[in-house]
Amino acid sequence: MAQVLRSVAAFEDRIQTREATVGVVGLGYAGLPLAVTFAEAGFEVVGIDLDEARVQAVNEGRSYLVDVPAQRYDELEGRLRATSDYSALAELDALTICVPTPLSKTRTPDISYVVSAAEAVAESLRPDQLVVLQSTTYPGTTEEIVLPILERSGKQVGKDIFLGYAPERVDPGNATYTLGNTPKLVAGVTDECLERTELLYRQIVETVVPVTSPMVAETAKLHENTFRSVNIALANELALMCDRLGISVWEVIEAAATKPFGFLPHYPGPGLGGDCIPVVPQFLAWRLREYGYSAKLIDAAHEINAQMPVFVVQKIADALNEIGLPIKGSRLLLLGMAYKPDVHDTRESPSLEVMLQLIARGGDVHYCDPWVEEVELGGDRHRGLEWSAAAVADADCVVVLTAHSRFLDQPHWREAKLIVDTRNVAPPAPNVIQL
Repeated sequence: MAQVLRSVAAFEDRIQTREATVGVVGLGYAGLPLAVTFAEAGFEVVGIDLDEARVQAVNEGRSYLVDVPAQRYDELEGRLRATSDYSALAELDALTICVPTPLSKTRTPDISYVVSAAEAVAESLRPDQLVVLQSTTYPGTTEEIVLPILERSGKQVGKDIFLGYAPERVDPGNATYTLGNTPKLVAGVTDECLERTELLYRQIVETVVPVTSPMVAETAKLHENTFRSVNIALANELALMCDRLGISVWEVIEAAATKPFGFLPHYPGPGLGGDCIPVVPQFLAWRLREYGYSAKLIDAAHEINAQMPVFVVQKIADALNEIGLPIKGSRLLLLGMAYKPDVHDTRESPSLEVMLQLIARGGDVHYCDPWVEEVELGGDRHRGLEWSAAAVADADCVVVLTAHSRFLDQPHWREAKLIVDTRNVAPPAPNVIQL
């Protein structure tokens, strides 16, 4: 078991000499890259996850995330191990909680995973441990939910144990901005909590940005994603308007983007996907309702983005109608189930909603995605087709939903009878219908 620490100086010494043992609770899209990065920096790392398949994959050095290829394990020299046993927390100097925070069916924050993780951590807490929440959540969670749970152990935050918040800024598949070179926001419940949180993350992140409170950091994270949601909604509404006007939304955006100041281009698509941008703004809107404030712009953006799959399905119906075919009985090939290019992630992917609606309307629907072998919709499993000229030629209509590089590097556009392109990647042709 790691020795008990008595001061910030002692904590700093153990951190900087890599004698400290670091833990990560939750080995998903945010947690696993964090655990691997700490191990690459020379720390002994314990990853904790209740999913035994993940635990086994980590211990065997097998990849299940695009950002953690198997070769990264080869450089760790055994410094990372995974377990589903929370008792391993007792040996840690610092740990970060990286569990999911989804929306419920009523579009309210579900922080049950955070509560469960905090309760499990509280059972194994020892003096002087640093606990950092990284999960994206509504303002106030760290101090109103996690802090009281940890203090049930009889230890006082800021004196016996330390609590911080450091929101994740993971962009799966982004080779330019990684965990190491993306500035990291950090906050603490007390000054010493902040100091220890900042010391921990400075070991793996080039730029650490301290803020005055966990609520500031929590709200900043939500604002980042809300910015994207609102601006994408504006681009999507522009697509709806340009469709009525009979002009190209892509040409309009390209023209507007020539302005060298005061404009940041965003682009339309079949909807929003991922675990952050479609979800996170609702955390902020929900929390503000408790303060008697209605986040009108967030609600409007959600409404626009949510209707895009319906718009795409209507585009497909109109395109088929022009060649004398109904959706019912037509063979439809959807390109891309992942929510963004070159990742496995299908969370909140609008492609799934498009596929569901087309199936409901009687379409003979198939998909191709080199990153997603199988999807489950409405209790049924669907396996993807191989990306090939034959698959394209067999379809009455090809629908581009995700611009995977495989589709662009090995295009089969010439084989298609009809293309509905929601990503502006197919070459212009009489049989190509753009969003």
